[in-house]
Amino acid sequence: MRTSKSGSPGLRKALFLVMDCLIQTKPQDDPVYQFMDKKRAEGKPYLVYMTAGANKFLRIYYGRVKEYLAALEENPAPDSEHT
Repeated sequence: MRTSKSGSPGLRKALFLVMDCLIQTKPQDDPVYQFMDKKRAEGKPYLVYMTAGANKFLRIYYGRVKEYLAALEENPAPDSEHT
C-alpha cells in the first residue's frame, strides 16, 4: 500500500511519531491506541493501521478544538475587550 504524499511531510512525520509513541506506551484507556490495536489484531499492514490511527487522532483533536472554541465564544473572558 502506498501512503499519500500530498500535504506537509513534517505533519505526516509528526503524526507517525505520535502513533509510534502510542504503540510503545500502550495506554489501554486511549481510544486511538485501542483503534490501532484492533486494526493490528485484524492483521492490517503497518502503514494501514498507522495511517488509520493518525486520521482518528486528527478527527478527535479537531472535535476537541471546535468544542473549546465554541465554549470560548459562549463564555468570553471578563477582562477581554472587543475593539
